[in-house]
Amino acid sequence: MAKAKKLPSGSWRCQVFSHWEHVNQQDGTISKKRIYKSFTCDISTDKGKRICENMAAAWAVDKENISHANLTLGEATDEYIEKRSAVLSPSTIREYKRSRRRDLRGLMDRNLHSITQVMIQNEINQEALNHSPKTVKNMHGLLSAVMGAYRPDFTIRTDLPKKVRPKIYVPSDGDVTALMDVVRDTPLEIPVLLAAFGPMRRGEICALDSNHVNGNIVHVEFSMALNDKNEWIIKRPKSFAGDRYIEFPDFVITKIKGKEGRITELLPSQISDHFAEIIKKAGIPHFRFHDLRHYSASIQHSLGIPDIYIMQRGGWGNDGVLKSVYRHAMEDQAATMNQKANNHFANLCNTKCNTT
Repeated sequence: MAKAKKLPSGSWRCQVFSHWEHVNQQDGTISKKRIYKSFTCDISTDKGKRICENMAAAWAVDKENISHANLTLGEATDEYIEKRSAVLSPSTIREYKRSRRRDLRGLMDRNLHSITQVMIQNEINQEALNHSPKTVKNMHGLLSAVMGAYRPDFTIRTDLPKKVRPKIYVPSDGDVTALMDVVRDTPLEIPVLLAAFGPMRRGEICALDSNHVNGNIVHVEFSMALNDKNEWIIKRPKSFAGDRYIEFPDFVITKIKGKEGRITELLPSQISDHFAEIIKKAGIPHFRFHDLRHYSASIQHSLGIPDIYIMQRGGWGNDGVLKSVYRHAMEDQAATMNQKANNHFANLCNTKCNTT
């Protein structure tokens, strides 16, 4: 909020930016001049200062509301994305723009201030027919952010589709062993090693260069991502937790030694494409390259390593993903564990319960 200043006369004055004014220069160029709206109060005490600042704040709010009065939701979304292009990750900007083009089409051409909760709920209901709950949640998240920025007085209370438990396949030691046999001495060998025993993400592996490898320590400082122009760029991780140091075992570092520049020439999309072919060749159940991270986390957990260290090594900011991985891993072993428990109870009963 703009602060009022006291004038020599004893009055208070507060100035608020109004607009830009174009000024023709003598050399033929045009410069921009900032124009301010002034508010004054003749009461010389602190009360006058508060009154002056409140008048300025009220005018600024009205001005902003007026400037947004004729915007459609689509126009407001475009403006929202543009104003945050310098602070959001390239992949987030790409997904926002994709959502702007394809999602909530029944609302995008409507005036921002004419949209009601009923309209939003109806549109979300339609999107839920053809999209997963997570996708619907993402498009609603962007809508909520835009409405919050341009209609802060409007509270959205939308019923979203219920979350569906994701089907996560956690590779076993046998899967990883078979996979390593097939990728040995291929371009995919190093990415597999870094993902399974890091665990590093696909984009982090593609952005890794020799300058970030010191002995057995790998500094994960950058990631490769696709921007809104479909260009692969090097950027910093989305979260603070993503920037981390990982100590790898000797057999992994041996494969990296001697390399200069990028550790792999593959792009993230190429890793995924090649990996699908390798999985078939190895004759193991289908799973994603990203699931190698789940393998690493699951094995570390089974070894008794505390979650905080697993999160630090994998670059997770919270334990939500870890718990999901462990739950699926435990579900796969549920039959074995149940049988083990029942055998124990049966043995107990045979020795104790049947004693007369």
